[in-house]
Amino acid sequence: MSPGAVWGGMAGLGLGAGLWLLWAAGRARRPNLVERLEPYLRPRTSASGLLQEEAARRAGPLRLLVQLMALPAVAARLERLGSPAGSLCRRLDRAGRGESVEHFRARQLTWSVLGLAAGLGVAILLAGARSAPAVVLGALVVLGGTLGYVACDQSLAWRVRRREERMLAEFPTIADLLALAVAAGEGPAAALDRVAHGTTGELSRELTGVVWAVRAGAAVPDALSAMSARTGCVPLSRFADAVAVALERGTPLAGVLQAQAQDVREAGRRALMESGGRREIAMLVPVVFLILPVTVMFAVFPSLAALRVGF
Repeated sequence: MSPGAVWGGMAGLGLGAGLWLLWAAGRARRPNLVERLEPYLRPRTSASGLLQEEAARRAGPLRLLVQLMALPAVAARLERLGSPAGSLCRRLDRAGRGESVEHFRARQLTWSVLGLAAGLGVAILLAGARSAPAVVLGALVVLGGTLGYVACDQSLAWRVRRREERMLAEFPTIADLLALAVAAGEGPAAALDRVAHGTTGELSRELTGVVWAVRAGAAVPDALSAMSARTGCVPLSRFADAVAVALERGTPLAGVLQAQAQDVREAGRRALMESGGRREIAMLVPVVFLILPVTVMFAVFPSLAALRVGF
């Protein structure tokens, strides 16, 4: 394969990307009069400025990419292929990314373009070697873009799962610290503030958001319920419901927190036992298919060699 064919393919890819960006920028819809006046006429949000600053800080360097790609028009097309915007927004909250749906669509589009580029590179190499028909080469390009699109979505699911595992591992310690703070005479809001500033981790960051919401005027049960809905963890949902019921009925909060921590520890112990049982079964695969045949060969081969010498 000549270097000219490779450079020609790369130049064609760059030209296609540039023409696509020009087409997307030309199709970007200009705001009408209602959309231009809406920011000045709609009611102002009552959320805390600390939360807005934190969300703006986590937005990342993709803001310029969103503006360059005219992403609102592209996101509507990508939404037909993937999950809806509402479900994606909940998954982003559960992952703790602090980014908008548009920014994730920009990342998804970037991964798809990189997959297309990788598929095109492989197709160019195969075309230079003349070892595949044109249909297979086109399928490789489409497969590369599809794999990039799916890989971005799967990476988000992996981040959600890892974050939930870390929060569940941190929850018993956090609940015990809250129980100690409440038993020492502090109120629920003060206990949350103390534990959030004295610990680190994913759950501590969520508790920091709860403290900010309480300082902005929200009630402690409402802020905890919002945190449980945002994270999507069942133990945290039970924890928020138990704290809300304890505050409404006057139940001793320290005992409730200790009971929640004990329940999470028992659930973690059961999950560990189930994982150990699955790993024990999985360990039989190398034993049966690798170690056992080699052992049989070592046991049988000397006998076969002796029989061959005898004959």
